[in-house]
Parts: sequence; C-alpha cells; structure tokens
Amino acid sequence: MDAAEFRRRGKEMVDYVADYLENIEKRQVYPDVEPGYLRSLIPEEAPEEAESYEDVFKDIERVIMPGVTHWHSPYFYAYFPTANSFPAMLADMLCGAIGCIGFSWAASPACTELETVMLDWLGKMLKLPEDFLAGTEGRGGGVIQGTASEATLIALLAARSKIVKLIQADHPDRSETHIISKLVAYSSDQFCATLGTTPSCAFDCVTELGPICNAEKIWMHIDAAYAGSAFICPEFRPLLNGIEFADSFNFNPHKWLLVNFDCSAMWVKNRSDIIGAFKMEPLYLKHDHQESGNHSHWQIPLGRRFRSLKIWFVFRMYGLKGLQAYIRKHVGLAKEFESLVRADQRFEISADVVLGLVCFRLKGSNELNETLLKRINNARKIHLVPCQLAGKFVLRFAVCARTTESRHVQEAWCHISHLASELLQELPH
Repeated sequence: MDAAEFRRRGKEMVDYVADYLENIEKRQVYPDVEPGYLRSLIPEEAPEEAESYEDVFKDIERVIMPGVTHWHSPYFYAYFPTANSFPAMLADMLCGAIGCIGFSWAASPACTELETVMLDWLGKMLKLPEDFLAGTEGRGGGVIQGTASEATLIALLAARSKIVKLIQADHPDRSETHIISKLVAYSSDQFCATLGTTPSCAFDCVTELGPICNAEKIWMHIDAAYAGSAFICPEFRPLLNGIEFADSFNFNPHKWLLVNFDCSAMWVKNRSDIIGAFKMEPLYLKHDHQESGNHSHWQIPLGRRFRSLKIWFVFRMYGLKGLQAYIRKHVGLAKEFESLVRADQRFEISADVVLGLVCFRLKGSNELNETLLKRINNARKIHLVPCQLAGKFVLRFAVCARTTESRHVQEAWCHISHLASELLQELPH
C-alpha cells in the first residue's frame, strides 16, 4: 500500500467507522457466538503471498463483527463506560502515524511535554491540590498509565521503595529483603481507598482515612477509575474531598471523559518517590536533557505511546463545558432509570444512585434475579452484568454509550419489566 492508496483506503475506513457508529443500535448488542467461533473462519497459517485490501476489508464483517460486543451501542449497560469520541479517534490516528516510542524527552520531546501539560490541565479541571501539578517547578505531576490496575501497582511499588529507603536511612544494617519481609499493605475488600467502587459506585470516606495514613506515614493511593471524570463538575467535586491527604491519585479518562482507551491518568505529590522506584538508565538512553522528564521512570514498561494527543484533541474540541454537559446528561439518564425502577413495586434499588450507575433487583431470592439477568442477556436486546451486595445478587445498569438518549433508557426498562412479568407469572402462586 503506497501513500496514494492509503489516502483512498483511509477515507473508506473513516466512512466505515462513521457508518458503524451512526448505525450501531441496529446491531445486536451482544454477539451470538460460541468460544472458538473465529478459528474456523480464517486459515490456519498466515498467507505466503500478499492479499488485496478488498479481501481484508470484506472479512471485517464476515469474521470480526459477528464476535464483537458493541460497547458503544446505546443498548450496552454493562460494566462501566469506555470512552469514545471522534476527536479522540482522529488523535489516535495521528499517534499511530507519528509512531514514536516516548520513553524519554529526547526520544520525542513533544510526546513528553504534551503529556505533562495535559495532566496539569486535567488536574486543574479537577481542582487537585497544587502539590499534584508539575507546573514549571512543582514537585508533583501526572502521567498516563494504561489502566487503573497498572496505576495501583505502580503506587504500591513506589510506596514500598520509599519506605525501604526511609528505614535503611535509619538502620543501614538492615537488608532490603529483611525490610520487605516485614512490610504490610492495608486494603479493604476493594483494594485501596476508592471513590466509586466497581460493584455499586460507593465512596470510601477518605477525609477520615487520610489523616490516619498521614499520621502513620502510610502511603495513601486513591482510585477513582470511573467516578473521577465527574469531579470536573462543581456539584460532584465534593466527592473528591480528602484528596489533599493522598500521595497518589488515579482515574480513567478512557472510561467517562470521551478519551478512547487507553488513557489512565495518575498523579503523585512527589514525583521523586515514583521515579526512585523505577529509574534505570543504561548508557544508550542517556541524553543532554536528562532532567526534562523521562516518563519511562513512572511506569513498568520502557516504551509508551503518544496518548496525550487524545486528551489534547478532546479537551480542545469539547471544552470544559462540553465535557461537563456530557457527564450531567449521563447522570440524568441514570436518575431517569432509577425513577422508573422505584415506580415499580416489584423492584428495589440496592445502592444510592450518585452518578451513572443504578443497582437494582427484583424483590425476592437471588435465584429469581439470576434467572431474570440470564433472560435479559439471552434476549440480546440490551446487555447488563451483575454484582453482589451484602450477599444479594444485584443487577447493574450503567449508562455507557455517548449516544444513549432517554428513549433508549425507556426501551431498556420496558424490556426488563416485560421479562420480569413473564418470569413472575411462571412462579407458583
């Protein structure tokens, strides 16, 4: 494929993508395939000779789409949202074209510098304490990780490295192995201090946890993977109160802030703590501007993509007000669904509806609710997943797709209500 064909095929692919997203609600939200479906549809080995682009393109619908769960369908209400927007997709295209491996400032100055500035932009949108911002002289700063799980592991390793060095400074005779064998990490059943848990979007009281951690010199990491995006709205910012006690903080713009996966934003109060845990500089990575920022020292991998382009495009093309409106719309749709559930005496709400997630169930046994969920997902009109709350089997309804409107929520509730009616009629009276 030369540049001329790339121009032509690129335009065709943009048309295909736009058509896919514009018409996504016409597709069955959850695939009707069995494990292993794909292997029989393609050859056992890679082709010896080049194939035509037309043949590859035809196989998208034949091979791939039958096995796709359409996360961006307005009938997808499972898990949590994964962000999707046209500006982010265009930025990803540019990222792929530039194709730099931004492990150091010298490896691609724009990649390092834009990421630092974008995390400052985002930190200011969240009204994070100044300690977390890089600015031009700050001790803190932000970095893009792949996922919140990755950020949690990074924080854990950085905390371990920091405390080992502190203990060794007071007790030089103690080995690192001996110290590590005595260390303890404190967690809840959600792992760490969490703002917006996965099962029910519950919030830990970090204003109480924080002072204890600070007094005991315990590193506190706060995970707000889903809920963090909402903190750009003044009415939801109080949910982040207590952040001033944290040593590190993370949330996923790739969940709810219109920045396509992967883009997990992480901030630390003192970047030397995290760099100290991961710094490794062989001669071939050294350059004349070592102190200008090497993000490879903030992560486990060496290489990294130019992911900040997505943030830059999205923030500029939506603006803070556009992003706030998007969050508020989703919260409004969740409240609408909550009111529909509350109006039906057969159902109950299982957790406070704070943001875009509604936890609900039929009044009755776990088995009854398991059967209802199975029927909902087997019908494949909408897609939900469950959670366990205080021993009860609960259905989760998360507003996910950018294109979800009130009519989709109303349709989803009618469908759930209808299936519930059928199920309850079958029960012995």
